[in-house]
Amino acid sequence: MKDFYKALGVSETADADTLKKSYRKMAKENHPDATGGDKRKTERFKEINEAYAVLSDPQKRREYDRLRAAPVGADGMPEGF
Repeated sequence: MKDFYKALGVSETADADTLKKSYRKMAKENHPDATGGDKRKTERFKEINEAYAVLSDPQKRREYDRLRAAPVGADGMPEGF
C-alpha cells in the first residue's frame, strides 16, 4: 500500500492546513508545465495528487488509516478489505 503521508512529506497527525501547504508546494515543484515534461516529475505529480485526494477528505482519510493498520493477507491486500 502506498504511503500517502510520505508522498506529501507530512506526519500522520498533520492537520488540514499542513496537508494543503505541503500539497501546494510539492504540486508546484512537480507540475508538468513547470518541469518541461520531465516524466519522473510528472509521475511524482500524479502521486502527490492521489495522496492529497485521499488525505484531504476526512472520510477517505479515516478509511485509508484503518486499512494501513490492518494486517496484510497472503494476497498483499489488507485483511477485511
